[in-house]
Amino acid sequence: MAVTKTPIEDVAGDFHRPAEHDGVALWWLGQAGFLLRHNDLRLAVDPYLSDSLAEKYRGTPFPHRRIMAAPVAAGALTELDFVFCTHSHTDHMDPGTLPDMARASPRCRFVVPAAERMKAMERGVPPDRLILVAAGDVVVLSGNFSAAVVPAAHEERWQDGEGHDFFLGYKFRAGEKAVYHSGDCVPFDDLGDWLGVDSIDVALLPVNGRDARRKANGIPGNFHLLEAIALCRNAAIPLLLGHHFGMFDFNTIEVEAARSEIRSLGASSYAELIQPMTRYDIR
Repeated sequence: MAVTKTPIEDVAGDFHRPAEHDGVALWWLGQAGFLLRHNDLRLAVDPYLSDSLAEKYRGTPFPHRRIMAAPVAAGALTELDFVFCTHSHTDHMDPGTLPDMARASPRCRFVVPAAERMKAMERGVPPDRLILVAAGDVVVLSGNFSAAVVPAAHEERWQDGEGHDFFLGYKFRAGEKAVYHSGDCVPFDDLGDWLGVDSIDVALLPVNGRDARRKANGIPGNFHLLEAIALCRNAAIPLLLGHHFGMFDFNTIEVEAARSEIRSLGASSYAELIQPMTRYDIR
């Protein structure tokens, strides 16, 4: 596997360009949001490109003001084939983003947890373009591009009365290349079993951590950086790209301290924090 990084100035323009290889290209949208492209198929995962949370929480102890500008407008993404949401928290299933994407890409379909069907429609997803999934499902996106659905534990693994998980992750496989997006997640007992024996080239893991203060205020957490590194080591994943930081001042990390920790662990060759305005090519 080879991964190259290319600085870019225009996310939409770069995303819409013809693919230059048959691997996977990805772009970070901030928080847990990503764009992925394989050949001529394009998708988004957990896009939060609005200020809907700032409007919702204005005047509260956690006002959710952006400290990272959206790198692209949702309506500028006109060639999306799929949008994946890992769960219904607004920074992952955004009513200020999804309707604009639906209008801009009229053939785009939306993959959401079966447990969150009603919320997806409330957030502006057209019912006839919904694909409902549960852990264990596999969504075929094109001939050799698929998404395997795995559970996630956003501090805890929650299920509805029918056993459908509220929090999911996705293993995107394009030929021999695979990218794992965990959704919001912490380590849980059988996560390694769900990742399976098939090789994963890149893990996109949230590294903003968790603590009692945030949890007491209704803000469940994610992997600590060391936990994310350990998962990748144990699952023989050669590259960790840490994300879910730099969006809200109460739910982020000290970036330079985290990079220093990666260096001190001797992990710089296989773990890093994702960079904005950069295309990552996985070949």
